[in-house]
Amino acid sequence: MSKSPLDNEALIHSPLFASMSELEFNAVTAFLERRHFKKGDVIFSEGEAGQEMFILLTGHVIATVNLGNGSRRKIYDFEPGRFFGEMAIIEAAPRSATCTATEDTDVLVLQGLDFYRLIFEHPMIALKLLGAISQVMTSWLDESSRFLNDLLRWGETARLRAITDSLTGLYNRRFLEESLNSRLEGGGEVKRTIAVLMMDLDRIHEINNAYGEAGGDQVIKTVAGVFKQVLRDADIAARLAGDEFAFVLPDTTLEEALQISERLRISVSRLEIPIVVNVPEGRVMEQRLSIKTCLGVAVSPQHGSTGPALLAAADAALRKAKDQGRNRVIAAG
Repeated sequence: MSKSPLDNEALIHSPLFASMSELEFNAVTAFLERRHFKKGDVIFSEGEAGQEMFILLTGHVIATVNLGNGSRRKIYDFEPGRFFGEMAIIEAAPRSATCTATEDTDVLVLQGLDFYRLIFEHPMIALKLLGAISQVMTSWLDESSRFLNDLLRWGETARLRAITDSLTGLYNRRFLEESLNSRLEGGGEVKRTIAVLMMDLDRIHEINNAYGEAGGDQVIKTVAGVFKQVLRDADIAARLAGDEFAFVLPDTTLEEALQISERLRISVSRLEIPIVVNVPEGRVMEQRLSIKTCLGVAVSPQHGSTGPALLAAADAALRKAKDQGRNRVIAAG
């Protein structure tokens, strides 16, 4: 495995990545956030809701449990390369122990939302990830096969429907807002730079009037299909409603966000969208349409430090782009 910015001996030898190829390793690390804890810091406490899992990069962590008489018992030591906190995400259960840094410690954090994104978007990687977890957690080795199948099946049905848009397959507003808020409210000392893009299609109502709702839906689906060609693995694309889309770009500067927005605008403008129309005598024919789009861009903390503030700033920039003639990208003021 070649070097990447996150590579070190702990990651290379971590059981989580032992069976992964370089491409798979890079896909997973795109979702990881580095976080620092000082000696004595509590990473999480027993009984708390679990929304993140951790991979120890440097330092040392111990897990302890409350014995009920005011004393605590150490149940595990975590050395670099080991992971912890995964069961609270998988089982949606409170933390079963308290984890504390016993020296200055760096960890990589995988948020629960991104854990399930890996399952939905990279199922083979998810199988390897879950397989590594099952091998380390000896208490569920006997049930690992059933657990993996049940979890993937559950992910493909109820959870997937809850967070995706049925027409385009993109994430929905709920998932985008939860993901944006969780990143902005993370516990790291250094706040991440996050870009938010808002997009809508120029004059989509004219297409709906000319070709009906089915024609409008075909345009929206085709446009949504180009997003993956431009966006990176860790970026999030969502359909908010109608022809309105939003994107969350972690660790992205304003300059980078404007470049990505411009690539999105150009990619949409180059589309030739097939539309089936009825003609006299009961015949049908296919026409090809083109469509333009506008985007508004906002970046934290420059344009806001909360999810609602960033979305509002990007939306205001989008309205300005439409007022200035459409088919353009505008940054928040």
